[in-house]
Amino acid sequence: MEEENRTGGGTLIDSATSAEQLSAALLEIEDRSLWNAEADLALTTELEARAVELGDDTLVARARLCRTHLLARAGDIAEAARRLDDSMVWAVEHGDRLMQARIHVIWSYVQRLRGDFAKSLEHALSSVELLDGTATPQMRVRHHMKLADALADSGALDAARPRFRQTEELARELGLWEPLTNVLNNWAYSEYLAGDFVRAQEVASRLQEHAEAHGIELATFTLDTIGAIQIGNGQYAEAEQTMLACIELHHTGRYDGAEYLAEYLLTLARAQRGMGATDRAQVNLDASRAVCAERELHEVMVRVHQEQAELHAARGEIHEAFATHKIFHEAYERLRSKQHEAQAQTIFETVEVREEAERFREQARRDALTGLRNRRYIDEELPALIAANPDLTVAIVDLDHFKRINDELSHDVGDQVLVRIAKLLESELLAATPDGFVARLGGEEFLMVLPTTAVAAATDHLDRIRKTVSAYPWPEITGTLPVTISIGVAGVHEASDRSQPALLSTADRNLYIAKHAGRDRVASSQPGKARTYRDLDAA
Repeated sequence: MEEENRTGGGTLIDSATSAEQLSAALLEIEDRSLWNAEADLALTTELEARAVELGDDTLVARARLCRTHLLARAGDIAEAARRLDDSMVWAVEHGDRLMQARIHVIWSYVQRLRGDFAKSLEHALSSVELLDGTATPQMRVRHHMKLADALADSGALDAARPRFRQTEELARELGLWEPLTNVLNNWAYSEYLAGDFVRAQEVASRLQEHAEAHGIELATFTLDTIGAIQIGNGQYAEAEQTMLACIELHHTGRYDGAEYLAEYLLTLARAQRGMGATDRAQVNLDASRAVCAERELHEVMVRVHQEQAELHAARGEIHEAFATHKIFHEAYERLRSKQHEAQAQTIFETVEVREEAERFREQARRDALTGLRNRRYIDEELPALIAANPDLTVAIVDLDHFKRINDELSHDVGDQVLVRIAKLLESELLAATPDGFVARLGGEEFLMVLPTTAVAAATDHLDRIRKTVSAYPWPEITGTLPVTISIGVAGVHEASDRSQPALLSTADRNLYIAKHAGRDRVASSQPGKARTYRDLDAA
């Protein structure tokens, strides 16, 4: 059995009274090799509450991610998927590479539970690529191990073996003996699942030697791995002793919950059937079945039915074996159908959440009044456009004497004017530059972005927009008050360092020139002088 939800949570809550102490408590959970989902979920819930009290957004985000990880391990995959999307948005917006790496490794685990091994591998690879010099040693070992696991799950065991070996060497180099135990356990179990029992035994023997050399008590799931490998190699008596020790250790409660007893009893029954001790095997198989029924462990119950059929066959009970095999087959088909339904529902819910998140993301980048893009959108998109497009031109548009409209007519009329101006600017711009956009900077200021448009051509087009605004039938809205705009234009080549601040500063300077030249005009920088288009109209 691979490393899963194990070990007690311990209490870190009482000591986590400051941001530094809370950070240390979270790191202890983040770097664990083993978890107890139920106990640690309660712990991380309390730590999240402490982080909220402290008002530290980063600690809150870390605590929530820990909770998400434990929710996934507790089986609440749909909720974990929803939370992971939220966490990734936060991590990307704050440039937190380590959190992104942790999110990807949890996503890898979630996709593995869904049975999508290709996506699991994709996330595992991303989790390793995002590691940098600030990653803890435990994090490095764990993420590399999960990449090896994902390769093995996807059927690429030849590619997984070098990864397991590299991770083993890394753990030895760092002196991380407990994590090394997990690496060797998962490697051995991967070889077992692939049917290479000899190679699985070689890795398992190295695991046992390592544990003995460093005084490490083998966990129950590791003993189950060893027992399964011994069965695969026909070492039934040894497997029986291994599983009896596993079950005795399980009863101490140090490693896992009661539901795992069903797995261990099933492995013990398989070992005893191999020995020919069918009566003892039946007793333990019945005990496993009882735990499955009590805990609603449908997947394990299917394998109990399968083992029951094998046990009947071993005793020469052919009719019973056939009847039980039918039960096994029907249970297997029901389980597979339920898994497909659950996977489809989870995918549906995840798609819904992502679509909703995208809607919120879009809303957050739109101005509520005009529907145009807002300053947040500009800050996200414009730098990349500047870097990629040497012919990009921008223009800052400002309404002339807008304060008079608000003061003399009302803010409601002012809002109507802003909405109408927004529609005019957008429709006129997109008619000539379909890949451009208009955004509201704030108040009565707008930004127009014209990709692959030289300043001279952009200025001509912007002056036509100025005239369109001026000629609009504004008396319907503003009565006797006119509505005009002034525009300052700048090209990327004019910016001192080809940055957003430099480009907008140049456009703002030209807007100032247009305002002081009399308003209702366009000003752009030309070689050696400033040029205003209203002056040309009058010439």
